[in-house]
Amino acid sequence: MSTPDITVLGGGIFGLSVAWTCLGRGARVRVIEARSIGAGASGGIVGALAPHTPENWNDKKQFQFDSLIMARSFWPEVEDASGLPSGYAQSGRLQPIPDAHALALAHKRAAGARELWQGKATWTVTDNAQDDWTPHSPTGHWIHDTLSAHIHPRHAVTALAKAFENKGGELVFGDVTPQGIIVHATGYEGLLDLSDKMDQPIGNGVKGQAILLDHDAKTLPQLYADSLHIVPHHDGTVAIGSTSEREFDSPDHTDAQLDDIHARAVKALPALAKANVVERWAGVRPRAKSRAPMLGHHPLYDGQFIANGGFKIGFGMAPKAGQVMADLILEGRDTIPDSFKPAASLR
Repeated sequence: MSTPDITVLGGGIFGLSVAWTCLGRGARVRVIEARSIGAGASGGIVGALAPHTPENWNDKKQFQFDSLIMARSFWPEVEDASGLPSGYAQSGRLQPIPDAHALALAHKRAAGARELWQGKATWTVTDNAQDDWTPHSPTGHWIHDTLSAHIHPRHAVTALAKAFENKGGELVFGDVTPQGIIVHATGYEGLLDLSDKMDQPIGNGVKGQAILLDHDAKTLPQLYADSLHIVPHHDGTVAIGSTSEREFDSPDHTDAQLDDIHARAVKALPALAKANVVERWAGVRPRAKSRAPMLGHHPLYDGQFIANGGFKIGFGMAPKAGQVMADLILEGRDTIPDSFKPAASLR
Protein backbone atom coordinates (compact mmCIF):
# COMPACT_ATOMS: atom_id res chain seq x y z
CA MET A 1 0.00 0.00 0.00
CA SER A 2 1.11 3.54 -0.68
CA THR A 3 0.79 6.06 2.15
CA PRO A 4 -2.49 5.28 3.94
CA ASP A 5 -5.24 7.80 4.46
CA ILE A 6 -5.86 6.33 7.92
CA THR A 7 -3.72 4.35 10.34
CA VAL A 8 -5.49 2.49 13.12
CA LEU A 9 -3.34 1.58 16.10
CA GLY A 10 -4.67 -1.68 17.56
CA GLY A 11 -5.99 -4.92 16.12
CA GLY A 12 -8.80 -5.52 18.60
CA ILE A 13 -12.51 -5.33 17.90
CA PHE A 14 -12.82 -1.53 17.98
CA GLY A 15 -9.73 -0.91 15.86
CA LEU A 16 -10.69 -3.51 13.26
CA SER A 17 -14.31 -2.34 13.09
CA VAL A 18 -13.22 1.25 12.47
CA ALA A 19 -10.68 0.09 9.88
CA TRP A 20 -13.19 -2.19 8.12
CA THR A 21 -15.88 0.50 7.90
CA CYS A 22 -13.48 3.20 6.66
CA LEU A 23 -12.08 0.77 4.08
CA GLY A 24 -15.60 0.04 2.88
CA ARG A 25 -16.10 3.76 2.23
CA GLY A 26 -13.08 3.95 -0.02
CA ALA A 27 -10.28 5.02 2.33
CA ARG A 28 -6.82 3.49 2.23
CA VAL A 29 -6.42 2.00 5.69
CA ARG A 30 -3.51 0.45 7.56
CA VAL A 31 -3.84 -1.32 10.91
CA ILE A 32 -0.74 -1.52 13.11
CA GLU A 33 -0.91 -4.16 15.83
CA ALA A 34 1.92 -4.35 18.36
CA ARG A 35 1.47 -8.05 19.19
CA SER A 36 -1.22 -10.15 17.52
CA ILE A 37 -4.83 -9.83 16.42
CA GLY A 38 -7.07 -9.91 19.47
CA ALA A 39 -4.07 -9.96 21.79
CA GLY A 40 -6.09 -8.33 24.58
CA ALA A 41 -9.69 -8.83 25.64
CA SER A 42 -10.82 -9.14 22.02
CA GLY A 43 -9.18 -12.55 21.89
CA GLY A 44 -11.56 -13.90 24.51
CA ILE A 45 -14.04 -16.76 24.42
CA VAL A 46 -17.42 -15.63 25.79
CA GLY A 47 -19.04 -13.25 23.28
CA ALA A 48 -22.49 -12.60 24.76
CA LEU A 49 -24.06 -9.80 22.71
CA ALA A 50 -26.74 -8.95 25.24
CA PRO A 51 -28.89 -5.80 25.28
CA HIS A 52 -29.63 -3.39 28.06
CA THR A 53 -33.11 -3.70 29.52
CA PRO A 54 -35.90 -1.98 27.55
CA GLU A 55 -36.64 0.76 30.08
CA ASN A 56 -35.28 4.17 31.09
CA TRP A 57 -34.16 4.57 27.48
CA ASN A 58 -31.12 6.74 26.77
CA ASP A 59 -28.48 7.38 24.10
CA LYS A 60 -26.31 4.48 25.26
CA LYS A 61 -29.16 1.98 25.09
CA GLN A 62 -30.26 3.28 21.69
CA PHE A 63 -26.69 3.06 20.37
CA GLN A 64 -26.38 -0.52 21.57
CA PHE A 65 -29.77 -1.44 20.11
CA ASP A 66 -28.81 0.01 16.72
CA SER A 67 -25.50 -1.85 16.82
CA LEU A 68 -27.08 -5.20 17.68
CA ILE A 69 -29.45 -4.79 14.75
CA MET A 70 -26.52 -3.83 12.48
CA ALA A 71 -24.67 -6.98 13.59
CA ARG A 72 -27.21 -9.09 11.73
CA SER A 73 -25.70 -7.96 8.42
CA PHE A 74 -22.23 -6.85 9.61
CA TRP A 75 -20.96 -10.28 10.61
CA PRO A 76 -22.35 -12.23 7.63
CA GLU A 77 -20.60 -9.70 5.37
CA VAL A 78 -17.35 -10.26 7.28
CA GLU A 79 -17.72 -14.02 6.95
CA ASP A 80 -18.42 -13.71 3.22
CA ALA A 81 -15.36 -11.51 2.68
CA SER A 82 -13.04 -13.63 4.82
CA GLY A 83 -14.28 -17.14 4.20
CA LEU A 84 -13.97 -17.69 7.96
CA PRO A 85 -16.57 -18.16 10.71
CA SER A 86 -17.14 -15.38 13.22
CA GLY A 87 -19.34 -17.49 15.45
CA TYR A 88 -22.13 -14.92 15.12
CA ALA A 89 -25.65 -16.22 15.70
CA GLN A 90 -28.86 -14.39 16.45
CA SER A 91 -29.60 -16.93 19.14
CA GLY A 92 -31.75 -15.11 21.65
CA ARG A 93 -31.35 -15.52 25.40
CA LEU A 94 -33.16 -17.19 28.29
CA GLN A 95 -33.01 -15.88 31.88
CA PRO A 96 -34.74 -17.46 34.88
CA ILE A 97 -37.03 -15.15 36.87
CA PRO A 98 -36.30 -15.55 40.60
CA ASP A 99 -39.34 -14.08 42.37
CA ALA A 100 -42.71 -12.35 42.05
CA HIS A 101 -41.20 -8.86 41.98
CA ALA A 102 -38.84 -9.80 39.15
CA LEU A 103 -41.74 -11.42 37.30
CA ALA A 104 -43.80 -8.22 37.45
CA LEU A 105 -40.79 -6.23 36.29
CA ALA A 106 -40.19 -8.64 33.40
CA HIS A 107 -43.78 -8.14 32.20
CA LYS A 108 -43.31 -4.36 32.44
CA ARG A 109 -40.13 -4.57 30.41
CA ALA A 110 -41.91 -6.68 27.79
CA ALA A 111 -44.25 -3.75 27.25
CA GLY A 112 -41.24 -1.44 27.02
CA ALA A 113 -39.63 -3.64 24.38
CA ARG A 114 -42.77 -3.52 22.24
CA GLU A 115 -42.43 0.25 22.13
CA LEU A 116 -38.67 0.75 22.12
CA TRP A 117 -37.42 -2.16 20.01
CA GLN A 118 -39.53 -1.12 17.03
CA GLY A 119 -40.71 -4.62 16.18
CA LYS A 120 -37.14 -5.65 15.34
CA ALA A 121 -36.81 -7.88 18.41
CA THR A 122 -38.97 -9.12 21.27
CA TRP A 123 -38.77 -9.49 25.04
CA THR A 124 -41.29 -11.99 26.36
CA VAL A 125 -42.05 -13.93 29.51
CA THR A 126 -42.39 -17.66 28.92
CA ASP A 127 -43.17 -20.74 30.99
CA ASN A 128 -41.92 -23.10 28.28
CA ALA A 129 -38.78 -24.87 29.48
CA GLN A 130 -36.37 -26.34 26.90
CA ASP A 131 -35.43 -29.73 28.31
CA ASP A 132 -32.03 -29.81 30.01
CA TRP A 133 -30.87 -26.51 28.46
CA THR A 134 -33.11 -24.40 30.69
CA PRO A 135 -31.77 -23.28 34.09
CA HIS A 136 -34.09 -23.74 37.05
CA SER A 137 -36.44 -20.84 37.69
CA PRO A 138 -38.12 -20.51 41.12
CA THR A 139 -41.16 -18.89 39.49
CA GLY A 140 -41.40 -21.36 36.63
CA HIS A 141 -40.99 -18.44 34.22
CA TRP A 142 -38.12 -17.18 32.07
CA ILE A 143 -37.34 -14.06 30.09
CA HIS A 144 -36.76 -14.79 26.44
CA ASP A 145 -35.46 -12.01 24.20
CA THR A 146 -34.59 -12.17 20.52
CA LEU A 147 -32.30 -9.13 20.46
CA SER A 148 -29.49 -11.02 22.20
CA ALA A 149 -26.99 -12.70 19.93
CA HIS A 150 -23.59 -14.25 20.44
CA ILE A 151 -20.24 -14.42 18.75
CA HIS A 152 -16.94 -16.19 19.28
CA PRO A 153 -14.66 -13.20 19.97
CA ARG A 154 -11.38 -14.83 18.96
CA HIS A 155 -12.83 -16.25 15.76
CA ALA A 156 -14.61 -12.97 15.01
CA VAL A 157 -11.52 -10.75 15.13
CA THR A 158 -9.59 -13.32 13.08
CA ALA A 159 -12.34 -13.25 10.45
CA LEU A 160 -12.55 -9.45 10.52
CA ALA A 161 -8.79 -9.06 10.08
CA LYS A 162 -8.83 -11.49 7.14
CA ALA A 163 -11.81 -9.74 5.55
CA PHE A 164 -10.02 -6.40 5.93
CA GLU A 165 -6.93 -7.74 4.17
CA ASN A 166 -8.93 -9.48 1.44
CA LYS A 167 -10.66 -6.17 0.62
CA GLY A 168 -7.36 -4.33 0.28
CA GLY A 169 -6.56 -3.16 3.79
CA GLU A 170 -3.02 -3.43 5.13
CA LEU A 171 -2.24 -5.17 8.40
CA VAL A 172 1.25 -4.83 9.86
CA PHE A 173 2.78 -5.88 13.16
CA GLY A 174 5.37 -4.40 15.47
CA ASP A 175 6.72 -0.93 16.08
CA VAL A 176 5.74 0.83 12.84
CA THR A 177 5.50 4.60 12.42
CA PRO A 178 1.86 5.59 11.75
CA GLN A 179 1.01 7.76 8.76
CA GLY A 180 -2.05 9.71 7.72
CA ILE A 181 -4.94 10.22 10.10
CA ILE A 182 -4.33 8.23 13.28
CA VAL A 183 -6.96 6.36 15.29
CA HIS A 184 -5.92 5.09 18.72
CA ALA A 185 -7.65 1.79 19.58
CA THR A 186 -5.08 0.46 22.00
CA GLY A 187 -7.11 -1.23 24.74
CA TYR A 188 -6.64 -0.89 28.45
CA GLU A 189 -2.91 -0.14 28.16
CA GLY A 190 -3.85 2.86 26.03
CA LEU A 191 -6.28 4.09 28.68
CA LEU A 192 -3.66 3.75 31.39
CA ASP A 193 -1.13 5.61 29.24
CA LEU A 194 -3.65 8.37 28.56
CA SER A 195 -4.43 8.66 32.28
CA ASP A 196 -0.72 9.00 33.00
CA LYS A 197 -0.17 11.66 30.33
CA MET A 198 -3.20 13.68 31.43
CA ASP A 199 -2.41 13.20 35.13
CA GLN A 200 -5.97 12.13 35.94
CA PRO A 201 -7.94 8.86 35.80
CA ILE A 202 -9.34 8.47 32.29
CA GLY A 203 -9.81 4.72 32.30
CA ASN A 204 -8.30 1.43 33.38
CA GLY A 205 -8.52 -2.30 32.90
CA VAL A 206 -10.89 -4.79 34.48
CA LYS A 207 -9.78 -8.40 34.37
CA GLY A 208 -12.19 -11.14 33.43
CA GLN A 209 -11.80 -14.91 33.64
CA ALA A 210 -13.84 -17.36 31.58
CA ILE A 211 -13.95 -21.07 30.84
CA LEU A 212 -14.66 -23.06 27.68
CA LEU A 213 -16.32 -26.47 27.88
CA ASP A 214 -16.70 -29.27 25.36
CA HIS A 215 -20.49 -29.37 25.11
CA ASP A 216 -22.43 -29.14 21.84
CA ALA A 217 -25.43 -26.81 22.18
CA LYS A 218 -24.84 -24.68 19.11
CA THR A 219 -28.50 -24.59 18.00
CA LEU A 220 -29.72 -23.43 21.41
CA PRO A 221 -30.09 -19.95 22.92
CA GLN A 222 -27.56 -18.43 25.25
CA LEU A 223 -28.42 -18.31 28.94
CA TYR A 224 -27.99 -15.82 31.75
CA ALA A 225 -28.22 -17.40 35.19
CA ASP A 226 -26.63 -16.57 38.56
CA SER A 227 -25.01 -13.52 36.92
CA LEU A 228 -23.22 -15.80 34.45
CA HIS A 229 -23.27 -15.75 30.66
CA ILE A 230 -23.53 -19.31 29.29
CA VAL A 231 -22.87 -19.11 25.56
CA PRO A 232 -23.05 -22.04 23.11
CA HIS A 233 -20.62 -21.62 20.22
CA HIS A 234 -20.68 -22.77 16.63
CA ASP A 235 -17.77 -25.16 17.14
CA GLY A 236 -19.51 -27.35 19.71
CA THR A 237 -18.19 -25.59 22.80
CA VAL A 238 -19.88 -23.61 25.55
CA ALA A 239 -18.25 -20.54 27.09
CA ILE A 240 -19.00 -19.35 30.62
CA GLY A 241 -18.01 -16.04 32.09
CA SER A 242 -16.96 -14.04 33.74
CA THR A 243 -15.26 -12.54 36.74
CA SER A 244 -14.89 -8.79 37.08
CA GLU A 245 -11.62 -7.90 38.84
CA ARG A 246 -10.45 -4.33 39.25
CA GLU A 247 -7.34 -5.44 41.14
CA PHE A 248 -5.16 -8.24 39.84
CA ASP A 249 -1.53 -9.35 39.82
CA SER A 250 -1.43 -11.03 36.42
CA PRO A 251 -3.56 -10.04 33.43
CA ASP A 252 -3.67 -13.48 31.84
CA HIS A 253 -3.52 -16.05 34.65
CA THR A 254 -6.58 -17.90 35.93
CA ASP A 255 -7.17 -18.89 39.53
CA ALA A 256 -9.73 -20.20 42.00
CA GLN A 257 -12.21 -17.50 41.03
CA LEU A 258 -12.67 -19.34 37.75
CA ASP A 259 -13.25 -22.59 39.62
CA ASP A 260 -16.15 -20.84 41.34
CA ILE A 261 -17.52 -19.68 37.96
CA HIS A 262 -17.41 -23.27 36.72
CA ALA A 263 -19.14 -24.63 39.82
CA ARG A 264 -21.91 -22.03 39.67
CA ALA A 265 -22.52 -22.76 35.99
CA VAL A 266 -22.88 -26.49 36.65
CA LYS A 267 -25.26 -25.78 39.53
CA ALA A 268 -27.36 -23.54 37.29
CA LEU A 269 -27.28 -25.99 34.39
CA PRO A 270 -26.49 -29.59 35.46
CA ALA A 271 -26.22 -30.65 31.80
CA LEU A 272 -22.72 -29.14 31.89
CA ALA A 273 -21.50 -31.35 34.74
CA LYS A 274 -19.76 -33.94 32.55
CA ALA A 275 -18.38 -31.51 29.98
CA ASN A 276 -14.59 -31.46 29.67
CA VAL A 277 -12.71 -28.20 30.10
CA VAL A 278 -11.26 -27.06 26.77
CA GLU A 279 -9.69 -23.80 27.93
CA ARG A 280 -9.32 -21.50 30.90
CA TRP A 281 -8.92 -17.89 29.77
CA ALA A 282 -8.17 -14.55 31.37
CA GLY A 283 -7.81 -11.09 29.87
CA VAL A 284 -8.21 -7.43 30.72
CA ARG A 285 -11.07 -5.37 29.31
CA PRO A 286 -10.65 -1.61 28.73
CA ARG A 287 -13.03 0.44 30.88
CA ALA A 288 -13.31 4.20 30.42
CA LYS A 289 -14.10 6.34 33.45
CA SER A 290 -17.56 7.09 32.03
CA ARG A 291 -18.24 3.31 31.65
CA ALA A 292 -19.34 4.03 28.06
CA PRO A 293 -17.16 3.47 25.00
CA MET A 294 -14.76 6.34 24.36
CA LEU A 295 -15.21 7.49 20.76
CA GLY A 296 -14.26 10.70 18.99
CA HIS A 297 -11.47 13.26 18.78
CA HIS A 298 -8.38 12.36 20.74
CA PRO A 299 -8.17 14.50 23.89
CA LEU A 300 -4.41 15.12 23.50
CA TYR A 301 -3.55 15.09 19.79
CA ASP A 302 -5.16 17.48 17.32
CA GLY A 303 -6.39 15.76 14.17
CA GLN A 304 -6.24 12.31 15.74
CA PHE A 305 -9.02 10.09 17.07
CA ILE A 306 -9.71 7.50 19.75
CA ALA A 307 -11.88 4.37 19.85
CA ASN A 308 -11.49 2.57 23.16
CA GLY A 309 -13.29 1.50 26.31
CA GLY A 310 -15.49 -1.27 24.94
CA PHE A 311 -15.35 -2.94 28.37
CA LYS A 312 -17.93 -5.75 28.52
CA ILE A 313 -19.99 -4.63 25.52
CA GLY A 314 -17.30 -3.93 22.93
CA PHE A 315 -18.40 -6.59 20.44
CA GLY A 316 -22.03 -5.58 20.76
CA MET A 317 -21.16 -1.91 20.17
CA ALA A 318 -18.57 -2.51 17.44
CA PRO A 319 -20.65 -2.27 14.22
CA LYS A 320 -22.17 1.06 15.27
CA ALA A 321 -18.85 2.31 16.68
CA GLY A 322 -17.22 1.69 13.31
CA GLN A 323 -20.01 3.57 11.58
CA VAL A 324 -19.95 6.70 13.75
CA MET A 325 -16.16 6.86 13.73
CA ALA A 326 -16.11 6.63 9.92
CA ASP A 327 -18.74 9.40 9.79
CA LEU A 328 -16.48 11.61 11.91
CA ILE A 329 -13.13 10.77 10.33
CA LEU A 330 -14.13 10.71 6.67
CA GLU A 331 -17.03 13.16 6.56
CA GLY A 332 -16.55 15.38 9.59
CA ARG A 333 -20.06 14.38 10.66
CA ASP A 334 -20.36 13.93 14.41
CA THR A 335 -23.11 11.43 15.30
CA ILE A 336 -21.45 10.22 18.52
CA PRO A 337 -23.51 10.53 21.74
CA ASP A 338 -22.06 13.10 24.13
CA SER A 339 -21.75 10.42 26.84
CA PHE A 340 -19.34 8.49 24.56
CA LYS A 341 -17.00 11.36 23.83
CA PRO A 342 -13.66 11.58 25.65
CA ALA A 343 -14.86 14.66 27.51
CA ALA A 344 -17.27 12.42 29.44
CA SER A 345 -14.28 10.73 31.09
CA LEU A 346 -12.51 14.02 31.80
CA ARG A 347 -15.14 15.39 34.16
